[in-house]
Parts: sequence; C-alpha cells; structure tokens
Amino acid sequence: MSDASATAQTSPEISPEKMRQVVAASAAGTVFEWYDFFVYGALATVITPIFFANLPDAQAFVFTLLTFAVGFIVRPFGALVFGKIGDSAGRKGAFLITITIMGVATFAIGLLPTFEQVGVWAPILLVACRVLQGFALGGEYGGAAIYVAEHANPKSRGLSTGWIQTSAAFGLVGALLVVAITRGIVGEEAMKAWAWRIPFLLSVCLLAISVWIRLQLEESPAFQKLKDEGRVSKAAYHESFLQWRNLKIVLLAFFTVCMAQGVVWYTGSFYTQFFLEKTLKIDSLTVNLLMIAAVALSAPLYVFFAWLSDKVGRKPVMLFGIVMMLFLYFPGYHFIMRQGNPPLAHASETVPIVVVADPEECTFQLDLTGGAAQFATSCDIAKSTLSSAGISYVTEAAPAGATARVRVGATEVESVSAVGESVANIRKARTQFADRLHRALGDAGFPTREVTDPVTHQTHVVMTSPGPMRNWSIGEILRVFGEKIGVYFMMALFVVAATALYGPQAAALVELFPTRIRYTALSVPYHIGVGWLGGLLPAIVFAINTATGSIYAGLWFPAIITAIAALMTFFFLPETKNVDIHA
Repeated sequence: MSDASATAQTSPEISPEKMRQVVAASAAGTVFEWYDFFVYGALATVITPIFFANLPDAQAFVFTLLTFAVGFIVRPFGALVFGKIGDSAGRKGAFLITITIMGVATFAIGLLPTFEQVGVWAPILLVACRVLQGFALGGEYGGAAIYVAEHANPKSRGLSTGWIQTSAAFGLVGALLVVAITRGIVGEEAMKAWAWRIPFLLSVCLLAISVWIRLQLEESPAFQKLKDEGRVSKAAYHESFLQWRNLKIVLLAFFTVCMAQGVVWYTGSFYTQFFLEKTLKIDSLTVNLLMIAAVALSAPLYVFFAWLSDKVGRKPVMLFGIVMMLFLYFPGYHFIMRQGNPPLAHASETVPIVVVADPEECTFQLDLTGGAAQFATSCDIAKSTLSSAGISYVTEAAPAGATARVRVGATEVESVSAVGESVANIRKARTQFADRLHRALGDAGFPTREVTDPVTHQTHVVMTSPGPMRNWSIGEILRVFGEKIGVYFMMALFVVAATALYGPQAAALVELFPTRIRYTALSVPYHIGVGWLGGLLPAIVFAINTATGSIYAGLWFPAIITAIAALMTFFFLPETKNVDIHA
C-alpha cells in the first residue's frame, strides 16, 4: 500500500473530454453487466418451470441449487482469473473479455431449448450460462473501477469512480423495466410461453454498443507506465496472497469495507425485498414500485457520497454508512413490519404462537437452493410455515417421536410429517398443513384471504396484506405510495447508509493496493464479501429466523458482521484520499 500520507501525485493530465469518455464507457459496460445478471432474477419464477418442472426430484434439487447459488459462488473465481489477466496483460483487455462473456451468456439464455425439447440438457445449459455470468461479473467491477480511478484527477477520483458504483442501480432498474414493459405488451400467458426470451435477447444490442465504446479506449496510464518500466507483475497470485505486505492489505480490505458492503447492501436491498414480499405478504406490484423508487433514489446518492469523500476523506463517509446501518437493522425492520402490514403486526403482538415439537425433529433450515430444499419433519414444516407467514413463535419440547403441533392462542393445529416422501408429496403435505394453519390464524385475527387454484379449483387460505396495488396507473401509484410512505421512508434510510458505504468504496479500494497487483488483490476480497456474504444472506437470515422462532433474529447475522467491520474500519483502515496510485 502506498503511504497514506503521500500528497504528491504523478497522475498524467487527462482532458475533461477524455475523462468523460472513460467514465461513460466503463459505467455503461458495467450497467450492461448488472442488467444481464439481474434480468435472470427478475424472470426466475417464469423460466424455472420451463427448465426444471419434469426432472426427477433428486436432479431438480441439484440443478435448482446450482442455478441459484452458482452465480454468487463463482464470482471470486472470476476475480482471480480476470484479476491475473488485468495485472499482467492490461485493464482494458480484461474487462473487454468480461463484458463479452456476460453478454454472450445472457443472449444464449434467450436461445436455450426447453426441457420438453432436449430433456436434461436444458437445465445443464442454463446452469452453464449462469456460471459464465457470475464468472464474468467477478472480473468486471474491479476492472471498471480501477480503469476509471487510474485515469481520474486525484482531486476528483471519488466522484469519477462514483459513476461505476451507481451502475448497479441503473442495471437493476433497467432489468425491472424491460421485464415489466415486455409483460405489459404481450401479457402474462405469452410471457410464460415465449416472451421471457425477449429481455435476454435484447442484451445483444447492449453488448454491441458497450464493446464498441470500450474498444475506443486506451490502456490506463498507471498500467501503461508500469509496462513501459518493465515492472508488470508476472506472479500476481504469489504477490497478492503469499507476500505478507500485500496479503495483510487484502485481509484489511475484506474485514472492513468489503465484508460490510456484502451485508449492508444486500440487507438493505435484496433482503428488504424478500421481507416485504415473503414475510409481510405485500403484493409484488407494490414491492416492485417501492424497490424501483428506492433504487432511483440511490443513483444520485452514490455519486454524492463519492464526491463528498473527495472533500472529507473516504474513511469517514464509509464509516458513517456502516454505523448508520448497524443502528437501523432491528428498529428498521420492526418499523417496516408496523407500517407495511399493520394487521399482521397487531396480531403478532396480541396472539401467542407456540410450536410444541420433539427437539430432535427440528433442524437448521438453511436453503441455498432458492426453494428446492424440502425440510420434511413435522417440526420443520410447522416452523417454516410460520416463518414464511411472517409470524414469530416460541418453542416447547414435546415427547420424543411426537408429531409437532402449533398452538394459536387456545387453538391447536397438528403438523404433518413427510419424511421419506418425494419432493412433490412434501410440497403437497406442506400446502395442506399451511391451509389448516392459516385458517386458524385467520380465526385468531391474523390477516388472511381465500384464493382459488385456477387448475384444481380448490380454495386455499393464504396470508395477506391490505391494499394491494392493482395496476400501474398514476392514481394507483400515488395511492400505494401514500399508504406505504412509512415503508419507503425506512427503505430510503437504508439507501442512505448503503450508498454512503458504497459510493466512495471503489476509490478507497483502488488506493489501498499497489498498481502491479491492484486488479487481483482488489477483486477477490470484494467478491467474497459481496458474492458469498451478501448473495447468500437472505437464505442464512431466514434459516436463523426459523431456528429461533423470531422473524428478526436472523438480522444478528448482518449486524454482527457490520459491527466487526465498523470496529476494524475505525481502528485499522487508513485514510487513502491523498495516496498517489501511480507511484
């Protein structure tokens, strides 16, 4: 790491026009890559039955696990591969490769045959495309951030790299809008039949534009200087991870801002979406509206906090975001519960819920499969049904071998065991138990409603929330915002915390590492924090909630990580604003 007290800057002069081109090309490409990654998530519920519906239970489980988790898990490996390329062959070449791989993989998803057409090869090809997407994303962020920072004026390095940070917001909004517009034009039936391919196929146009823009760019001044002096690293892995002077910086970056970034950003965005939709049962249109509004708010804030870090320093701005989110976790989600679904909050406070079960039957329900894992004991079915309903409970021990039951006030509902059954039968048993439990909850004052299955024409009772959004008319949008303004207020505070941490982060990470290993050493801790801690966070939080009986207990996972990161940042992270990154 360069001396944090250094003030001399050897950055070559870059014209404002050239700098705008560098920022635009890097940010546009990164927006495109985030669009590609997010569009799969936006369409997952539509395309999953097309690829997995007819598989045997065991195979369906494996493929669902791979498809859901692999995009996050492979990111650090992409960081290793493209980091090495960026440090040995150049920044420009590395992120030209990443954007091409991401674009081709996304376009290919739009062309994939279905299970009915090619059998098991359909999910195999889908998993392969997701591997390529996550792998490419592991090399994109570091390359774009480094490329911009190494061109930027030292006095505005934070502002320049702030545009890279805001690319995730634009990519997510773009994916949601393209999917919503496509669905609105063709209708739901066509969307499920064939139109789900359109958002993936459109990516080829974005790919062509992004590659053309990036081809106009030159190599970064810092790497070119290194190359001209014959100091390019030939052993980036060894220098980054086996030499203590560099490894300690990698560890410092991970245990401070990278670890915090993974849990702060993903809790404030993706887990909030999960909490609203899956726990509070707020309808998907309302959740999408709130998420789009929150992401739109985040875009200028990334740039603002990045600019602010040029004035007051990276460390105080990022530490403000970390500490702010640390104090928001528990009161924030309690507030969202009361504002998002008042009847559920009131019933939860007034009606005692008890699960009476054999402790040996109760497992830790960590599902990294996006829903393929089926926990089949009577205790697991009872607890997961309550957690999915957004209801906290306490547990009492039952005699060994006894079937679990749920006590709702004075009423008891016996659970069901489906151990040894097929996934289809487990789901059927779970659905039947949920229907009986929801009826008892409705009688006790919890918000429920009846729905009719369009295929079987059977009536089921489900948990609900008041005032669902009916359409995208201006009047309906204003009504929903008026009713959910409290929820949006808390989401806005989450956004402030996340953007304060993330806005200056690219500049801070670039300034921590020496030029010759910067791409490798920066990308790996970042994608471990974001890909592993952040990407798998919703599943981990839900598992903790289910194990403890509290829908808030899982928040201890991000809270503890954030607290550690806050202490590490305060005591050990140096201020890097004035570091000469070209030395």
